[in-house]
Amino acid sequence: MQHLYFEEDPWVTGMHGMQIKADLPFGEEVKNYDVLVLPGGRPGGANLQANPAVIQMVQYFDQNGKYIAAMCSGTVVLSDAGVITGKRVTGYTGYEEKLIGGIFEHKVVVADQNLITSQGPATPYPFAYKIAEVLGKDVSQLKEKMLYHFAKGKEE
Repeated sequence: MQHLYFEEDPWVTGMHGMQIKADLPFGEEVKNYDVLVLPGGRPGGANLQANPAVIQMVQYFDQNGKYIAAMCSGTVVLSDAGVITGKRVTGYTGYEEKLIGGIFEHKVVVADQNLITSQGPATPYPFAYKIAEVLGKDVSQLKEKMLYHFAKGKEE
């Protein structure tokens, strides 16, 4: 997976101060990717939403039937790009009002046609597994090795 950046500085700071060094600048080569993944967090979702190049890339992926995955506040980009109309989606708590045109479901992960959406910060594993599954990967052994089924529903 390639991590992309928009400015000259490849260091991206997340909502909780975690820094990740991105691999490549965001550009036309993204059109060759199999999946466009939009992370969430604040102000990440708003930053993506405000970037016309991101909106155009989301629309390109949708028009070409390519997968678009978004989680948490990154899901608002899908609404702004106009790619969720009539499709089942999920997003962060309270995003029923923000995901205009989509059919909101209160589920951890929702996959409908070329869209994969996930609720929020606690959902990266089911989100990643669903992305792998739509790309034709069998994740059952990985889930077993990572104790995914064991941990699911075992909260104290």
